[in-house]
Amino acid sequence: MLVLPSEHRGLFKQPFGTLFPEFSDIVPQISGRIVCTVGDVVTHSALTRDITPAIGVIDGFTMRSPYLAMPEIAQHVLRVKNPAGTITEELVAALDEAVRSMPCMILVDGEEDLAVLPLIERLPDDALILYGQPNEGVVVCEVTPVLRQHAKELLSYFESV
Repeated sequence: MLVLPSEHRGLFKQPFGTLFPEFSDIVPQISGRIVCTVGDVVTHSALTRDITPAIGVIDGFTMRSPYLAMPEIAQHVLRVKNPAGTITEELVAALDEAVRSMPCMILVDGEEDLAVLPLIERLPDDALILYGQPNEGVVVCEVTPVLRQHAKELLSYFESV
C-alpha cells in the first residue's frame, strides 16, 4: 500500500489538467474519446448526460458528505477498500481489471481521490480523466507521456507500507 504523508498533501491541490467551471463546458470535446471519471459528482454529471465512463471510480461521498444522487449503474462493478490518503494494491488491481473490461465502475469503500494517479499510468494516450476540483469545477486530464511523467513524480512522494 502507498501512503501519502500529510506534509505532501499540498502537492495535490493544483489541478493535473485543465479546469472548467461547468461540466457542460467539456461535453463537446469528449465525444469519441475514452473518458474515465473519478468522483461521484463528475461521474453523476457524465451519466446524466448519457456519457458512460469507460471507467468510473466513486466512493459514495462528495466533500465528506454522503452523495445520494447517483443514477443506477449499468456497467460491470468492482468493489474495493482504499482508505483516505492511500493507494492500495486492491485499488490498483481493480483499475487493471477495469482497463481490461471497460466499461466498468469501481465502488471504493474509503476514498477514491488518489485513483487518478494509477489510472493515468494505465490508460492509453489521448484518453481523458475527469475529476472534480471542490468548489471550482471539473478538471480534464488528457493522458500523455508528459502527464504520465508528472504522475510518476507525484507517486514518488508516497511511502510504501
